[in-house]
Amino acid sequence: MKSTELKDELTAAAELLDATSAAHLAYTVGDGSPRVVPVGYFWTGTEFVVSTADTAPKVAVLRRHPEVALAIDSGDSPGAARALSVRGTAAVEIVDGIVPEYLAAARKSMDADAAAEFETNVRGMYDRMARIAITPTWARFYDYGAGRLPGFLAELAEKSGRD
Repeated sequence: MKSTELKDELTAAAELLDATSAAHLAYTVGDGSPRVVPVGYFWTGTEFVVSTADTAPKVAVLRRHPEVALAIDSGDSPGAARALSVRGTAAVEIVDGIVPEYLAAARKSMDADAAAEFETNVRGMYDRMARIAITPTWARFYDYGAGRLPGFLAELAEKSGRD
């Protein structure tokens, strides 16, 4: 995907990225089988940051096989459904203490008191964390209510006269 097209897709998804911090991370484990896990993320504007315990199984796997996919979505009805699909490369860094983006992601869904309590609990739990930075190489944003559909659906809608 061209960098301008990638930037356009991520820019179009800005509202979705600001509104949620939950995603699904897909990667390939050592035996070649796929795995999808729910994760929290924080979008920095250039990378998606996922944080986890430095002992989590995905840490070792992503160091060996850094190719990943990320799915972020929202909306409980067809008109409100929005989704961002991302492919990219993960870089793992072990940090002392808490990954700052981990706390930033949590603050998106908590009031100030809850975020402060969460931070206290997290700081008591983790001596170190893994910071997984996913650099997108491909992205596609869908906004079904606004008519921003996958190509095959847009073609079907056009053929049926429902565009």
